Amino acid sequence: MTHHIQSTVVTAMMNFLAPSSSGVADSPLHQLLAMGGPVMVVLLVMAILGFITFIYLMLLGALYAPRLSGKLKKVITLWQRDPSSVNPQTLRQQAGAWTKLNPLHHLVTNTIEAQQSGESDQQTRETLSRDAQQGLEPFEAPLKIIEVIAALAPLLGLLGTVLGMMEAFSAMAATEGRANASQLSGGIYEALTTTAAGLVVAIPFAALAAWIEFRLRRIHSVVNNTLVTVLSVKPDAIAQQPEPVSTPDARRQQAEPGNAQDSENYGTQRFAHATG
Repeated sequence: MTHHIQSTVVTAMMNFLAPSSSGVADSPLHQLLAMGGPVMVVLLVMAILGFITFIYLMLLGALYAPRLSGKLKKVITLWQRDPSSVNPQTLRQQAGAWTKLNPLHHLVTNTIEAQQSGESDQQTRETLSRDAQQGLEPFEAPLKIIEVIAALAPLLGLLGTVLGMMEAFSAMAATEGRANASQLSGGIYEALTTTAAGLVVAIPFAALAAWIEFRLRRIHSVVNNTLVTVLSVKPDAIAQQPEPVSTPDARRQQAEPGNAQDSENYGTQRFAHATG
């Protein structure tokens, strides 16, 4: 009795799952994968990976991309008008959560602080170049993944076509040339399916890669122009530094060398002046 009940339950479950299994087998996706073989599976995985990478890149750009906000424009305008009234520490303390995610805000604040502290231009530019590169590094890996998918998808499609054609002609050779036209055309049709799938995957991702690269160029241009604007302003404490006073006695002392080393330096200066 117990065995009869168990067999009845198993039979009912198989009857319940049979329509869904046949539905999956008859789905267009399943038929496409069956026609394309392993290459079609790889193309599908690459398409899913590229889509996930694109979504991640969009979220990353919306949260962490350098952007010239309205508040940052006001700070730069105030810095150009009155450099002494801008306090980097105050800017850091008053920055909200959304502003703290903006790398350009940190770059501008650090530049203003370096200018007010009298740091050399060369050291400031080297630091800014390194920080700006670090701000754009998170976007390079996702862009490279999308570019690789756009480049590999047509090649994988061509590989699937070549393998399918080899299989079709191998079947024709096995029948000693007695294969009919319908069998041969069916094999060729299945082989060309992978090429079409590869192009369908490659074309959108190639366009996305070009668009993302264009956006990164725009962001790099905005960052560069903003930092150049900030660097072009010199605070009063630096711009109005007194130059060393050169008295007649000092000039005469420099012009009359007292030893061989002074004479050598004096001759070098005259030569540099004459060639300049």
